[in-house]
Amino acid sequence: MQIVKEKFGTTKCGKDVYAYTLSNAGGMQAKIINFGANLISLLVPDQNGNLEDVVLGFDKLEDYYGNNSFFGATVGPSANRIAGACFEIDGQRYQIDANDGENNLHSHIEEGYHKRVWDVTETENGLVLSLEGKDGEMGFPGNKKVTVTFGLSDDNALKLSYHVTADTNTIVNMTNHTYFNLAGHKAGRIEDHLLKINASHYTPVVPGAIPTGKITPVEGTPMDFTKMKPIGQDINADCEQLKIGQGYDHNFVIDGADGTLREIAEAEDPKSGRKMKVFTDLPGVQFYAGNCIGEETGKENTAYGPRKGFCLETQFYPDNIHHPNFPQAVFGPGKDYDSVTIYQFV
Repeated sequence: MQIVKEKFGTTKCGKDVYAYTLSNAGGMQAKIINFGANLISLLVPDQNGNLEDVVLGFDKLEDYYGNNSFFGATVGPSANRIAGACFEIDGQRYQIDANDGENNLHSHIEEGYHKRVWDVTETENGLVLSLEGKDGEMGFPGNKKVTVTFGLSDDNALKLSYHVTADTNTIVNMTNHTYFNLAGHKAGRIEDHLLKINASHYTPVVPGAIPTGKITPVEGTPMDFTKMKPIGQDINADCEQLKIGQGYDHNFVIDGADGTLREIAEAEDPKSGRKMKVFTDLPGVQFYAGNCIGEETGKENTAYGPRKGFCLETQFYPDNIHHPNFPQAVFGPGKDYDSVTIYQFV
């Protein structure tokens, strides 16, 4: 793996931002900027060896100041939603930003980790990005030390490794919010992509996309991706859950999740032949079909919009702090947060 560094821009407050391109022996390339630890480009070969950039994003740093769809973002300290924008840990109540109606989404739109400038260290194993979070920042308790490492292997596997320590019990539920289009980021809608998720259950939601607390079988419903099928096959079905999310935007409960690394999903673009396998040691994955991507101009002057990319965001279940039956994303002294997610292209 080779790493090439180049300047990407300068922030409003005068900090230089750099893009780091990771390359493997087969020509695959991943480009990450240290503003938000955002994955901004991913060049992947098709069945004939032709390279295409398969992730949505922007060409200029200034466009990432907004990034309302979270293209490529490293989200933290808490991804997804927390009901009522508040929670309690060890008898102490914490109020966080109500930025999604009355709820919290992705910690904070402007102050979250996806809008921070990270420190960077280049190593033989990959690109290590790090930052420190202060106690009370965004309303979350605990001083935190956060690292995410991007590695690219010669078998076309992009590996994301997260490590967080905190001096007080706090919520840590990191994810990466990359939107994939395996035909290429300019190729249009993704309903014809094939998808399989190794999840026989999911967590249904109420309006506002907050889980009910139930863990429900997918069998016999449009939520069933236990066998490969087109994303668009059932996306417009007469189903209350799909109406709430305007399509798929749900947490799937990974079969057999026990904290060890396992394959959890597979996606394929039939036209190009590109296939992506997803591995993680986390218990859930948010499948978002890009239903609410705003109409905006992305890389290479490309018109982005609804369902032109999809996300597979590995995670602890949304709002787990309010549901004791869900795996809990509370970490602190004596219990560090460690997780791995791999996107492998075959």
